[in-house]
Amino acid sequence: MKPLPVLLVDDSEFDRMYTSVILGRTGLPWAVQECESAAEALQSIAQAPGRTALILLDINMPGMDGFEFLDAFDRLPAAQRGDTAVVVMSSSPLESDRQRALAHGVVKDYLVKPLTLDQAQRLATHPRVAPA
Repeated sequence: MKPLPVLLVDDSEFDRMYTSVILGRTGLPWAVQECESAAEALQSIAQAPGRTALILLDINMPGMDGFEFLDAFDRLPAAQRGDTAVVVMSSSPLESDRQRALAHGVVKDYLVKPLTLDQAQRLATHPRVAPA
């Protein structure tokens, strides 16, 4: 089975570690690249256009937050975005944040942290991520 490329964007080292552990428990070969800022994630996408199948995105980050990342991601050339899906993972349970995130066509889901094993297993159902 091919590695499943995911970009994990979260300023919290603990949240990145926890999410990586949960993804690992699915038994799927996730290829997780961690970014601690939205700016770093945009740079990574520019360096490897179309490579990332899934972005797991925190909303509340210093500097460029997740919403600003989504705006910048929407402005990237189609070749850089590819058919990447974004799943927002936030500590915010606010419906207004959920609706704001889901207003971006690239956002496929909005999950409140922490990621559960069931949620992680469902992440693998995105067509770009699902094993061949």
